[in-house]
Amino acid sequence: MTAGGQAEAEDAGADSGAARLPSRVARLLSALFYGTCSFLIVLVNKALLTTYGFPSPIFLGIGQMAATIMILYVSKLNKIIHFPDFDKKIPVKLFPLPLLYVGNHISGLSSTSKLSLPMFTVLRKFTIPLTLLLETIVLGKQYSLSIIVSVFAIVLGAFIAAGSDLAFNLEGYIFVFLNDIFTAANGVYTKQKMDPKELGKYGVLFYNACFMIIPTVIISVSTGDLRQATEFNQWKNVLFILQFLLSCFLGSPGQEFETSLTNMKKPHLN
Repeated sequence: MTAGGQAEAEDAGADSGAARLPSRVARLLSALFYGTCSFLIVLVNKALLTTYGFPSPIFLGIGQMAATIMILYVSKLNKIIHFPDFDKKIPVKLFPLPLLYVGNHISGLSSTSKLSLPMFTVLRKFTIPLTLLLETIVLGKQYSLSIIVSVFAIVLGAFIAAGSDLAFNLEGYIFVFLNDIFTAANGVYTKQKMDPKELGKYGVLFYNACFMIIPTVIISVSTGDLRQATEFNQWKNVLFILQFLLSCFLGSPGQEFETSLTNMKKPHLN
């Protein structure tokens, strides 16, 4: 190879390395952003539902769904993201994801309001073995003994922590275990249903929220949740309103991160 050819090859290698670097940085920044949103939304939801005593987790979930629809639709209009326009085949393609989506939403907010943050975080670890179990049943995946032992150690640690909980709340435990089931099922069925060439992750989020927001409003009205929200005495408190809006707008990336986190934990186990 001539000196000129060697120089061109070195330049090409340098350009390739430079192209990979921004991609790695972008992935790292994306993970940090989603992680921050996920952490903040738990804190904000806990403040709203416990510190302020907001009595309507379903109404808060409706606000998060509305914000998800608005953010994704505006982003689609501005060509920031892409997902397909509605057609009559989409509900069939998505089912049962919309049901899992709203179940995950409501159970997550309800459990946040009834448990301490440390206990909520510990009991959410049960999502991992549930996800592995569902992946074995639904997707036909197989896991080695070392993976099963690792997961068993996580579950054992969660049981030990739960056993030392002095503020035992049965209702909170039921909601958080339902949340674990819905999160695991949502992650597994999203893997099964999501085709990047069709709906993609943004389309799944958008149409889940669109299909379930009206049924969730009906549930809120029929259970008295909406009435309690409208009669709440903190709506003139600017700090409460800011945190309520923050929870709504963090809900979209927070939900996406939660599903992504459930799926991200398997590569470490595989």
